[in-house]
Amino acid sequence: MSVTSRRTFLKATGAFAAAASIGIDRLAAKERHMPIGIQLYSVRSLFPKGGNPTPAELDGVLAQVKGAGYTAVEAAGYFGRTAPELRKSLDNAGLRAISTHHGLGQLRQQGDELIEYAHTLGLEFIVCSSAGGQHRDPTVKSGEQSVDDWRWIADEYNKVGEKVKAAGMTFGFHNHTGEYATIDGVWIYGELMRLTDPKYVVFEMDAGWVSAAGYNPITMLKKAPERFQLMHVKDVAKGADGKWHSAVLGRGKIDYAPIMAAATGLKQYFVEQEEFEMGVIDEITLEAQYMRSLNVEVR
Repeated sequence: MSVTSRRTFLKATGAFAAAASIGIDRLAAKERHMPIGIQLYSVRSLFPKGGNPTPAELDGVLAQVKGAGYTAVEAAGYFGRTAPELRKSLDNAGLRAISTHHGLGQLRQQGDELIEYAHTLGLEFIVCSSAGGQHRDPTVKSGEQSVDDWRWIADEYNKVGEKVKAAGMTFGFHNHTGEYATIDGVWIYGELMRLTDPKYVVFEMDAGWVSAAGYNPITMLKKAPERFQLMHVKDVAKGADGKWHSAVLGRGKIDYAPIMAAATGLKQYFVEQEEFEMGVIDEITLEAQYMRSLNVEVR
């Protein structure tokens, strides 16, 4: 696509102003040819509540995901399927699983099993979705983590990451807003960046939660661009309750054109939507169209 036709296309989709803010030519030069990815947590409401979907139900939802414009997925649970069964369903839908989410407790207790499953599924990344309130002291069941707890968590990430790397994959951790807190004068995310070994641990930036926490994703990306290899692309807007909520991409507070240009170490992104005002498929279709307008996916 020529620069002229790209400008016409972006203007037609309402994304021209965002792209122009960093320059069309500069954005084109940043193309990484990534497939449009989605975190499957986004379509959880399409599956039966309280149980795993039947094979027909699973295949039907995956087909809708592909029809909405996606070709890559990140898992958030395996729907009661064996790795070969799930891989077959994804293959039939024309989808490729690149990454998966597991809590730190799962990774510590079932690490070998989860790594074997991920390897069979053909994943490139295993991501810790949340530290899940883990503490150094196993008798502690609730309460916020201390700075020393987070330092212990960083060490656990290094241990898991070393095992994942030995299996031929890459380990990363995903942020919410809690990792951006300051405890006793220590910025927790900075401490996690400092203490995790780049050989074993990368970051999956949830840019929506970074923004909701009051930080600029671009500033974060510039701190260590090579370590931010995955991203959750999520827009946020404040609701009537004064809290941050998910919004359709391009309709909240976040402009992803400069963020994607700054993410020079990015290997894959995943759209994630947590709350919906319209139908799930309608909204994720709009979000695939938004990402397509940014010109960072395979044509």
